[in-house]
Amino acid sequence: MPYEAGNYDVIVIGAGHAGCEAGLAAARIGAKTLVITINLDMIAFMPCNPSVGGPAKGIVVREIDALGGEMGKVIDKTHIQMRMLNTGKGPAVRALRAQADKFMYQHEMKNILEKEENITLMQGMVERLIVEDGVCKGIVTQTGAVYHSKTVIITTGTFLRGEIILGELKYSSGPNNQQPSIKLSEHLQELGFDLVRFKTGTPPRVNSHTIDYSKAEIQPGDEVPRAFSYETTKFITDQLPCWLTYTTEETHQIINQNLHRSPMYSGMIQGKGPRYCPSIEDKVVRFNDKPRHQIFLEPEGRNTQEVYVQGLSTSLPEEVQHRLIRSVPGLENAQMMRAGYAIEYDAIVPTQLWPTLETKRVKNLYTAGQINGTSGYEEAGGQGLMAGMNAGLNALGKEEIILSRSDAYIGVMIDDLITKGTAEPYRLLTSRAEYRLLLRHDNADLRLTEIGYSTGLIGEERYERFLTKKQAIEQEIKRLKNTIIKPSQEVQELIKRLGGSELKDGIRASDLLKRTEMNYEHIKILLASNELLDSEVEEQVEIHIKYEGYIDKSLQQVERLKKMEDKKIPENIDYDAINGIATEAKFNLKEVRPLSIAQASRISGVNPADISILLIYIEQGRVAKVPNEKG
Repeated sequence: MPYEAGNYDVIVIGAGHAGCEAGLAAARIGAKTLVITINLDMIAFMPCNPSVGGPAKGIVVREIDALGGEMGKVIDKTHIQMRMLNTGKGPAVRALRAQADKFMYQHEMKNILEKEENITLMQGMVERLIVEDGVCKGIVTQTGAVYHSKTVIITTGTFLRGEIILGELKYSSGPNNQQPSIKLSEHLQELGFDLVRFKTGTPPRVNSHTIDYSKAEIQPGDEVPRAFSYETTKFITDQLPCWLTYTTEETHQIINQNLHRSPMYSGMIQGKGPRYCPSIEDKVVRFNDKPRHQIFLEPEGRNTQEVYVQGLSTSLPEEVQHRLIRSVPGLENAQMMRAGYAIEYDAIVPTQLWPTLETKRVKNLYTAGQINGTSGYEEAGGQGLMAGMNAGLNALGKEEIILSRSDAYIGVMIDDLITKGTAEPYRLLTSRAEYRLLLRHDNADLRLTEIGYSTGLIGEERYERFLTKKQAIEQEIKRLKNTIIKPSQEVQELIKRLGGSELKDGIRASDLLKRTEMNYEHIKILLASNELLDSEVEEQVEIHIKYEGYIDKSLQQVERLKKMEDKKIPENIDYDAINGIATEAKFNLKEVRPLSIAQASRISGVNPADISILLIYIEQGRVAKVPNEKG
């Protein structure tokens, strides 16, 4: 029998990486929050690779931290290895990646949620939403518990009608043999949401004791202390290595001989998988000219012997996986502890969302994470933070926050999803961001701390430290621009030693720093500077001065785009009433319902001629409207 179980400002369904950030964000801005999940022991679980970060993704973790989220702090406390990637390249593509102790990570995150004053944690299976007159007002669980709330966030990951596929075997399940969520998925369809079927997968795990590491190449962490969070002051120094090995001709032969047994090729898998994280079967077929593929052996934690075989993701039958493993150098005698598998699940078509991640169809209902068609813990965490922030602000009667494409990779991701949709699990890449020189790993705090502070997720003490840092950067840049370095013997000798051309006259320190061979340390030597600046301040000064021209060009582009963003489209404009817009463009405009001319211009199938007609129509001022779904 149904019973009244409680009233909340925000309810979060699911406690994966999106759910944790959503719950914490809502609670920390003052909303009374319920986080309900199928299994409390699986909070923040890592069903796939035990790592956080990497290209673009690592920048998202920094952005989560700069906004006041938790993922960066937790991985800093629980990693077993940390590396900065692409250090030989420019600052726009540098990214931090941490190997996680997956068990410590989830225990730490669960502990944080349990201690959060405004969060109630509950184990339960949500089967229905309470929707009245197009407004979400709560949830109903399998046991009949009725929870009322002002807003609801769905962060169900890959659990919606989840099915695990392993060879010829297929059964209903969430990741790692957890209970799937079936009735909630059916209920979303009843409410009129369009769902798609996606697929992801994992590789086998093997016992570390049975690996011959002498046949693999060691991959150690960085000796320089690294951290995702701007608040981290204690660094882990006893890092564990990962190892690199490769597939062989035998590996590829086994795969080719068993392709007919692969669910991907037999037709058993219907869902679309991530193009940028293919299975080993897919790699061997698509890149049949490559004699080998990289395999990384990644420890899953300090207190387990399980090793994640990165690069060998597969849904081939279990007995074939045994043979695959033994064909890899170093794994000839490896004991497989868990077989790899594929999982199919439901996701909603993300063009059904507003930029706040509220659904267009049901007011006060938000979605975040893999339910929105993304892949990756980091993408989920970023969405969860924004959904939690906005659901909380909405519940408290405050203005919601939208990140633009020039603000953050999180803004790029959300705009891509709601404007273009996705035909496969969406993964963030640096190439997706047109302003990636502005969206760097090193400047996430300068971009986003003000927003985190304005919402209450960043406290006074941290904000004061941020303002001090910002002021120090500005002062040092000003000093270098106003200081002349004269061509003394010492200066000329240093420049010559570095391979540069000698000075003919005095030069501003900032202009000298722009030279390829010079860095900030050299300028400090030439200025005989005794001023002790924080290393992060020095990094910002050097990057800002060296890339000043490129940064200014990007900022000019942002300003031009802002003019288009400021040209708002009436929320319920009737596109059918506009003559001259192409049929495909009309269809896509009606589906996405863009809020600005800039967003409309990014929709697939909408060309410049359509935008010109739309602009003229709006400027004429007689805009026909359709009934308002948003309320």
